[in-house]
Amino acid sequence: MYYIGFDLGSSSIKVALVDMATGKSIDVAQEPENEMSMLAVKNGWAEQKPEDWWQHSCNAIKKLKEKHHITANQIKGIGISYQMHGLVLVDKEGNTLRQSIIWCDSRAVAIGNEAFEKIGEEKCKEHLLNSPSNFTASKLKWVKENEPEIYNKVYKFMLPGDYLAYRFSNVMNTTISGLSEGIFWDFKKDTVADVLLEHYGIDSYLIPDIVPTFGLQSIVDEKGAQESGLAVGTPIFYRAGDQPNNALSLNVFNPGEVAATGGTSGVVYAVTDSLSVKESARVNNFAHVNYTKGVAPRIGKLLCINGAGIQYRWLLNNLSVVSYEEMNRLAQRIDVGSDGVVLIPFGNGAERMLNNQELGTRLVNLNLNNHNKAHLCRAALEGIAFSFVYGMEIMQSDGITIDVMRAGNDNLFRSEIFSTTIATLIGCEIQIYNTTGAIGAARAAGLHEGDFGKFGKNINDNDYVMSYQPFENKSDYIVAYQNWKKELELIINK
Repeated sequence: MYYIGFDLGSSSIKVALVDMATGKSIDVAQEPENEMSMLAVKNGWAEQKPEDWWQHSCNAIKKLKEKHHITANQIKGIGISYQMHGLVLVDKEGNTLRQSIIWCDSRAVAIGNEAFEKIGEEKCKEHLLNSPSNFTASKLKWVKENEPEIYNKVYKFMLPGDYLAYRFSNVMNTTISGLSEGIFWDFKKDTVADVLLEHYGIDSYLIPDIVPTFGLQSIVDEKGAQESGLAVGTPIFYRAGDQPNNALSLNVFNPGEVAATGGTSGVVYAVTDSLSVKESARVNNFAHVNYTKGVAPRIGKLLCINGAGIQYRWLLNNLSVVSYEEMNRLAQRIDVGSDGVVLIPFGNGAERMLNNQELGTRLVNLNLNNHNKAHLCRAALEGIAFSFVYGMEIMQSDGITIDVMRAGNDNLFRSEIFSTTIATLIGCEIQIYNTTGAIGAARAAGLHEGDFGKFGKNINDNDYVMSYQPFENKSDYIVAYQNWKKELELIINK
């Protein structure tokens, strides 16, 4: 018997099958095999067709069933992870009224910034834990202002994962975690955020029914079964945005536990039980997957670093090297600190943790007689690692403790230099796991039974790869980091 998990991204849909008893991943299918299309009518806009998400999900289900000779009745539960902050609008018949305005669309930035100013920074921090910024609520306000003929037909708004669940079940609902990522949740009152809805003039009846993150949310109906290939009555047991789900996939639930990813951009996601917010302009705060009303809160603090793996990839494409492995070997030849060479890796747009400054990539202290591409490789790995450490210092100033960091087995964390640099400077172990969001979502379908111990054991038994320990002698690392930070602050303070 199996659970099935969906990871609805903006480039593809990944669908995973896991064994119910052991949590072992059977397979992961991706649809489409190439990147999904995205519509950008204007600069800064990004839209996708929700119907495409559904069709790709159905195709992936069919592919997995045929490949592994699995019948619909052998799949006993569904878990869903999805791209955060998107907006889907439907009428009373459940028909979409426009394409989804997805997470990377920036059209509502000015609306969110104005709300932050008019509602007041302290009130936003106290109730919303965030600025309204460019999140789902601000996108809905944009539709209200700019497309009133569409807004007036809206029966419910949904997040991308809510829409996928709706297509399976013909039931419209959402979760507290999902509402919080759209800035629709008031953490002080522990209810829907009337303070923002009233400011935006949005009626609360547009919000779907709220269901628990773990538990019976809905079941596949006849139409959903016919189109998807799953059985009528298959329960949907779990739903969460991609970053909270990535943390769940790495068994990160409690204060002191931190999840990290090091792909094109970098993410640090830490769990706290505090509603205190000092860095709402630089760090996002959402209800984590195990947030429960009326008990000690579990808040996920999310910090994004745009200039991460994209910097290392740029070097790969522009140096005479053939692979990341070769770059890592070159970097190993150079001592900590890269002989003074410093690389500031922020060349992928504005950095929120730097108060939305766009600094670009900077390379300093390069000696044309003594330095070569090995120094560049080492300086790049260190520079990206230092940016993670810099971000974690911001989070620590916001009350986060870091006892253990868990990361996926992706490009940057496969580098010993990168991982040991971070581990040494923050003084904690980094554990590496070979898992994906789709696998995590599939396993999370089993958490409706409440057995978090078994869930964590399945992750350790199936996914654990290795750990990086901090070096006891970290003086060279501290000197190198301080040199890097000095150069960064010289740029920031110009």
